Amino acid sequence: MTTDSDYLIRSETIRIHTEEDFAGMRRAGRLAADCLDMLIPHVVPGVKTSYLDDLARQFVMDRGALPACVFYRGYQHTVCISPNHVVCHGIPSEKTLREGDIVNIDVTVIVDGWHGDTSRMYEVGEVAPKSKRLVDVTYEALRLGLEQIKPGNTFGDIAAAIQRYAEAQRCSVVRDFCGHGLGRVFHDNPNVLHFGRAGSGPKLQKGMFFTVEPMINLGRPEVKVLNDGWTAVTRDKLLTAQCEHSCGVTDDGVEIFTASATGQFRPQNS
Repeated sequence: MTTDSDYLIRSETIRIHTEEDFAGMRRAGRLAADCLDMLIPHVVPGVKTSYLDDLARQFVMDRGALPACVFYRGYQHTVCISPNHVVCHGIPSEKTLREGDIVNIDVTVIVDGWHGDTSRMYEVGEVAPKSKRLVDVTYEALRLGLEQIKPGNTFGDIAAAIQRYAEAQRCSVVRDFCGHGLGRVFHDNPNVLHFGRAGSGPKLQKGMFFTVEPMINLGRPEVKVLNDGWTAVTRDKLLTAQCEHSCGVTDDGVEIFTASATGQFRPQNS
């Protein structure tokens, strides 16, 4: 017998969810996407990243939901904001965004116990061609990975599609971080790698929920975590980009829970 408490800890196996669970994830994913849509006009030169975090927290709580990252493993903020060579988990602060920056904003919300987790890239003003190209490559890598999601394929098929495309574009795939299962648990089984061999890993089955969130570097794939214990940066200090969707395996493909209802998953100048 499965109890409510069983959904609060990481599972040893990959959970298979019901149609009712899909409905819960749709609500959570929609709110997470709406939050990132809301931020679009505010991601401008001179804005403090702490201000963007305040906007996101108020937006989520005004809608009766919870920001999942607040107090998660000691984290104090609603979103992670990662500009330029920050790979992920950048901490909002009094620092401001500058003209030409590219920045990833990552948000996770909890709606009726279900987690909606998504991130996207924002271009701050006019950006350099190499920055725009990296963002383009990252979104295309995500698209190709999602295209592999259907019953009978494997997690290795997702990983291989992402890696093959990114490396063909003379970019690299970060190895140190990966996607993850989610639902009522924020980070659940399985780990979803973005590099690997086609046909490897567990087979995809209807009812699996997980994120796909490739981090693509302009230079080498190596990263390091700063002394704050959160902020991960490229070791060579070259640019990086990431985008993320929460998704569920359906009868014949994939449902994207965190799709932007306004079509702005690639905001601003993209």
